[in-house]
Amino acid sequence: MTRDRTLRVEATATVAFLLLAPLLSPIVRPADPQARSPSEYEVKAAFVYNFARFIEWPPEAYPDGAAPLVVCVLGDDPFRGALDEVLRGKSAQGRALATRRLRWGQDVQGCHILYVSPSERARLGQILENVRGQSILTIGDTDGFAQLGGIVNFVLEDGKVRFEINPESAGRARLRISSRLLTLARIIR
Repeated sequence: MTRDRTLRVEATATVAFLLLAPLLSPIVRPADPQARSPSEYEVKAAFVYNFARFIEWPPEAYPDGAAPLVVCVLGDDPFRGALDEVLRGKSAQGRALATRRLRWGQDVQGCHILYVSPSERARLGQILENVRGQSILTIGDTDGFAQLGGIVNFVLEDGKVRFEINPESAGRARLRISSRLLTLARIIR
């Protein structure tokens, strides 16, 4: 084969590859030695975002039509920036998402989602009693959280993050949970 012909064949193969690569990439992905699995709390942050998308708050839960949907973390923050990263620039229910960090004793007024850190385990009953009757989606990471009246509890099963939902607690908070979300959860009564 002549050098000219070899260059044309190589150029044609390169162009064909460049045109086909986007079509093939969902099917064939090269192994990436730098790729890593998401951490437990990166997965949980993604779940929190999806809870915001598939749960509806009553209109009176917001001071006005432009108010953001506020995700609060009470206690030590195990997300280490993952929650902020997942929520940055996103919206849910037609509202921008915002985050706040709270310490024990701070007012939860204005929170729509309250993630109760495992560091608050000793005060769990008191925290849930303090938010009872408010339209706040409570999310925990502690054994028995949903049985005590929390709405969503993360659990680890076979190394995978799963969640439980207490629909009665959600009803008392006047939150509507999508049936699509309920089918993925373990229901706690």
